[in-house]
Amino acid sequence: MGVRIGCGLSTDPDPRSGAIEASQRARATLDGHRCDIALVFASGHHLASPESTLEGVDEALAPPQLAGCGAGGVLGAGREVEEGTAVAVWAAALDGGSAEVFHAEAIDGPDGTAVVGLPSDEPEAMVLLPDPYSFPADAFVAELGEIPILGGISSARTLDGSAALFCGDEVMADGAVGVVFEGVDIHPAVSQGAAPIGPEMTITAAEGHMIQELAGRPALTALRDAIAALPATEREKVAEGLLLGFVVDSGMPEFTRGNFLVRALLGADPDTGALAVGAQVDPGQVVRLHVRDAQSADVDLREVLDRERTSFGGLPPAGALMFTCNGRGRGMFGEADHDALTADAALAGAPVAGFFAAGEIGPVGGRAHLHGFTATLAVFGP
Repeated sequence: MGVRIGCGLSTDPDPRSGAIEASQRARATLDGHRCDIALVFASGHHLASPESTLEGVDEALAPPQLAGCGAGGVLGAGREVEEGTAVAVWAAALDGGSAEVFHAEAIDGPDGTAVVGLPSDEPEAMVLLPDPYSFPADAFVAELGEIPILGGISSARTLDGSAALFCGDEVMADGAVGVVFEGVDIHPAVSQGAAPIGPEMTITAAEGHMIQELAGRPALTALRDAIAALPATEREKVAEGLLLGFVVDSGMPEFTRGNFLVRALLGADPDTGALAVGAQVDPGQVVRLHVRDAQSADVDLREVLDRERTSFGGLPPAGALMFTCNGRGRGMFGEADHDALTADAALAGAPVAGFFAAGEIGPVGGRAHLHGFTATLAVFGP
């Protein structure tokens, strides 16, 4: 049979009715196969009564495993609903594979913060949906190292101000919820939405988050000279926001889009010429300037999705989960449904659902990272 995936989206303002409608649409695509796992992403009125949303999903779909979260906007079936009330339901029949939902909490102790509630065995793949205020997502993702983790940080809370995290038939008030998959073909896809420009430069002096020298020169001086040497069209893009990409695999014969972990430039010290960046840096790392604009984000997403389609021999995948930044959407592209429609076209209509996240999780260079302005996908093989 292979994995079967369905998704549905509803903008019905009644939480229970909307959840039933979206779940019925997801169930229809499963072609009669029993749902093994459902993921639910909800916004608007659903956050006033999330229990009603979960009751609606259970009534229409009866998933034995369920996870999800509140969101500022959701996407599914080629649509993006960035404002108002909507619910997206993603359902899968795993054909012998398994999925287990968990709820993790961060507990402060004398030796630091410990995360409890994780599955005991190391998973083959994980989808993680953390609350931004009560869970240390960045540190947790970094600590798990090479486990393929995909997901997004919940971008909305309940009306009483607690976390809106869905785990089974319960709404969790803090922490993170997630799903571990076993025996399921999942391919991570990460579009950082940025284009490399200018020359590659090697860090020759650095400490912590500060780059002191690039190619033996004060970092700020090297940065300014690199920008001044750019063509006029690229200098215009720098005004949209300048980033720095760090090579993640120095063994590559050449470095192209996708070989860099893109991080923000946080500031500069004009007295010392040092640059502050949003990453731990070390001498010897190779870096390149990056810019983020709508055109770069569009091209990058299409290239990433085309690579995934090619990896399946041209066959459409079973479906995908998509976590896109809440800074994308209409605000970046000037049009509705950009990421949802791009995924729908590139993946040949395979069911895709997800939400607008407050931070996206996905691997670059074989290790998971927390990103911004990114679209990450868990693509399920055909």
